[in-house]
Amino acid sequence: MRLIAEGLAALRGERIVFRNIAFDVAAGQALVLQGPNGSGKTTLLRVIAGLLGSMAGRLRLLDDDDSILTDERRDQSLHLVGHQDALRSQLRVYETLQFHAALLGAPTDNVDVAIEAWGLKSFADLGGGLLSAGQRRRVSLARLSLQRRPLWLLDEPLVALDALTRSRLNEACAKHLEQG
Repeated sequence: MRLIAEGLAALRGERIVFRNIAFDVAAGQALVLQGPNGSGKTTLLRVIAGLLGSMAGRLRLLDDDDSILTDERRDQSLHLVGHQDALRSQLRVYETLQFHAALLGAPTDNVDVAIEAWGLKSFADLGGGLLSAGQRRRVSLARLSLQRRPLWLLDEPLVALDALTRSRLNEACAKHLEQG
């Protein structure tokens, strides 16, 4: 898999958020976006995910034989973990992950794997509204373990995480990169 951007530009409202963005990221590589609040990092991730259009430029996601992925195949190739955790207060953690597994077409056994991998067992029966910010973030990140997808788009992934969970995330990212 390869992600290529050439001359990307995007608007938010009436403001140009970024322009002339270019990169070429091959399988096993990571691209880390840095910049102040409002500089367009989230907008760029949303453009890559296909949730926003670009004002200019070209973005291509290529499979292993350099064929451009269609919208549907692109959607099936990526995980987007936004900076806002997608949890419903009335659903328990376990139910939330079951819902996401079903959405992703993942085996239900993967829910238990994700709960173990992200240290969620002690609060898997709690509703999303009762979780701390760090716990909510861990549930969002656990979606990465439900279904293997080659491209991870992580928006401010370290926000509200304790040292142990930061280590878990670093290990998960390193393993993901090793797998291409």
